[in-house]
Order: sequence, then C-alpha cells, then structure tokens
Amino acid sequence: MSLAVNREPPRRRVAAALGVLAAVVIAGAAVAEAPGNPLLFKKMIAAIEAGNYEAFVAGGDPAFKAALTKPVFEGGTGKLVPLLKAGYTPTYLGTLNQGGFSIHVWKLSFKDGPDDLLVKMAMKDGKVAGFNFQ
Repeated sequence: MSLAVNREPPRRRVAAALGVLAAVVIAGAAVAEAPGNPLLFKKMIAAIEAGNYEAFVAGGDPAFKAALTKPVFEGGTGKLVPLLKAGYTPTYLGTLNQGGFSIHVWKLSFKDGPDDLLVKMAMKDGKVAGFNFQ
C-alpha cells in the first residue's frame, strides 16, 4: 500500500483551494439571487396546492400576513387546487420595479386547464408584500 504525496508547492495548493472556494461561493450567490425568486415562488405555489395557509404566509411581511387571513386564502385558492394537482408549468417572465417593490411576474400553464394564469409576487426587503393571480 502506498500513500500519494502531493508534491505541488504550498502556494499552488492554496491558490487551487481558493479557486475552488471562490467558484462555490459564486455558485451559491447565483442560486440565492436567481431571477424571480423561484424557490420562494415554488414554495408558495406548493402551499396553495397543499392548502397550507401558514406555509403560504411564512415569507410575507406583516402587512401581507394581516391582509391575507386564512378565510381569504381558502376562498381565493379553492379553484386553483385541482388545477395545480393535475400538473402545471411555471415560467418566469421578468421583474418590474414599481413603487419601491420588485414585482416578479410568472406564468402558470396548467395541464388540465384551458387558460394560463399570470402571477405577480411583490417583494420588498426580502419579504413577500403581495401575491396575486390574473
């Protein structure tokens, strides 16, 4: 049995390690700053599909949570649940800057639905300030 010995000079090993670390940090930043905030968007759509009010409002700011009561959530999502459960495809369309908010615009295409929905997710300071369908 033999042990492999790294004969590269220490500076080269450190430089290589720093290069790998930088690539990991950059990749992590790219995921965290993905356009449209897809992880949060998908979490909120999954919460609607599951009928989970608490999960839906978890990322919301205080005004969002106060305005969107559980009865309003249940009444507004009832028709969406069967469409979501049958299958859907989210497509990110872009971001609008309006009134100090970043409005992430998505299209939901449903497997068993004749019409698509336009979804606007308003964000401010990393929190959801609005979420509506058209």
